[in-house]
Amino acid sequence: MSSTTGTFSAPAQVHTFDGVLSDFDGTIVDSTDAIVKHWHQIGAELGVDPKTILATSHGRRSIDVMQLYDKTKANWEYVNFIEGRIPQQYGSDAVEIPGGRDLLAELETAGAKWGVVTSGTSALIDGWLGVLGLARPKMLVVAQDVPLGKPDPRCYLLGREKLGLGDSTNIVVLEDAPSGIKAGKAAGFKVIALTTTHSLEKLQEAGADWIVQDLRSVSVKAIVDGRVQIEITNAFQ
Repeated sequence: MSSTTGTFSAPAQVHTFDGVLSDFDGTIVDSTDAIVKHWHQIGAELGVDPKTILATSHGRRSIDVMQLYDKTKANWEYVNFIEGRIPQQYGSDAVEIPGGRDLLAELETAGAKWGVVTSGTSALIDGWLGVLGLARPKMLVVAQDVPLGKPDPRCYLLGREKLGLGDSTNIVVLEDAPSGIKAGKAAGFKVIALTTTHSLEKLQEAGADWIVQDLRSVSVKAIVDGRVQIEITNAFQ
């Protein structure tokens, strides 16, 4: 039973994982304003009410969204084109999620096994990393890499494979959307959820293991025998 009577005040806890897989939009970068403007533009181009699109688009691949509204545009050429222009047109509307820049830098500097698993295209991620000057993940799973998007777990299972972690389930996923939390849990991994885009209740219902307000609550303590020690502070309790 989910409960929202509590506070973000759990004492610091340290957990050791083989690797870290993070979602991007809403987890590392807050591009909500940019994405809303983008779907308004697409809605106008398609003659579809943008509110209708926005009700179903968060955490989903654009190709899956286009499938609902204009099947002729549900192809990678079109999706790469429309997503690639988002950082160019609306770059000033995106900001990093608090703690996001520091966490990526810590993971990279420490030599942790980490990567980004996103419902966005490589054109979109490359654009945001460039605009915001964030640490670039060597391992990236993007929308084109899997036949089905989140909540299907294949994107996270592919992330594990790309990190060379065999069949380990000792992996932590960072997510903000219920579909992504479900994908991480279905892959058999632990999930730290952020309350950056969805209500506490929705994150609890999706099965998150820990819920924090943002990435200031997540940091790298050390790398021991190739595994990463993650400290979680002020989780919901």
